[in-house]
Amino acid sequence: MIVVMDKNYTSDNINQVVKYIKDKGLETNVSKGKSKCVIGILGNISVENLEKISAMKCVEKISKVQEPYKKANRLFHPEDTVVNVNNSKIGGGNLGIIAGPCAVESEEQIVEIARQVKDSGADFLRGGAFKPRTSPYSFQGLELNGLKLMQIAKAETGLAIVSELMSVSYLDEFMNTVDVIQIGARNMQNYDLLKQVGRTNKPVILKRGLSSTIEEWLLSAEHIMAAGNENIILCERGIRTFETYTRNTLDLSAIPVVKKHSHLPIIVDPSHGTGHSQYVESMSMAAIVAGCDGLMIEVHNNPKQALSDGQQSITPNEFDKMMKKIKLLSELDRNLK
Repeated sequence: MIVVMDKNYTSDNINQVVKYIKDKGLETNVSKGKSKCVIGILGNISVENLEKISAMKCVEKISKVQEPYKKANRLFHPEDTVVNVNNSKIGGGNLGIIAGPCAVESEEQIVEIARQVKDSGADFLRGGAFKPRTSPYSFQGLELNGLKLMQIAKAETGLAIVSELMSVSYLDEFMNTVDVIQIGARNMQNYDLLKQVGRTNKPVILKRGLSSTIEEWLLSAEHIMAAGNENIILCERGIRTFETYTRNTLDLSAIPVVKKHSHLPIIVDPSHGTGHSQYVESMSMAAIVAGCDGLMIEVHNNPKQALSDGQQSITPNEFDKMMKKIKLLSELDRNLK
């Protein structure tokens, strides 16, 4: 349930409603926007108590939230959430660009790519230190040494760094090294990991699961938020379908659907979404027009020699050319809104 305050509400009015709800043993979630204040009720409340709240001063109405996710629901939080990482913002009309190799391979490689993507306009550097691979014989990443190399690249460029966390056992190291924790598609429903990340205040990129519905995805975000961390960025990275011409099927319809039902920012990963470098630019442009809050692009200085996902990585030169188009399209899109 949500309590919608009318436009003349005061802090005392909010405190009165919140106190009444908490006195009934329930939790609240207060969201103040530019012209609205919404108080979310977490838990079951009786009809009698709802009637008493409805009669309080400055309460406009009470509405029922049908979806099982509450904190991630736009009804609970009408205004767009903006995640701010070292003054780089994602959400609320801010387009964040995350770029870098699938896997960190060496200091020379990650520093060179970091410099190049920054020069082209990237806001964040991505790089996998721990790599979940389908085959146990594939390159698994440089692990903790990979995180150290990411830090060197950050010191050289100032770019905030994004890397995937696969196990709770490495959470402390991630807290001390990365700026944004990525939860990969295979771990979207690793609820223990989600809850542990939720107990931190570190921004989280939550990738959609391989075959997950949008509701399941938002419920995974709810696990993180219920534990206390609301700095979440959703990432559409394609879902598994019967199609074989692409690695996955990039579900761009998820962007407006998420925008309607949730206040959380949503970014798109066209590299994993298509699995082929030649489709990355067109899907990036389409994602922007569809209303995404950012892009996550795999960039490698020598894709043919990449230790992971070279076939879907674009070169720094291709990234630079694409960024020029993205800036123009993004500006046009803002002017049309």
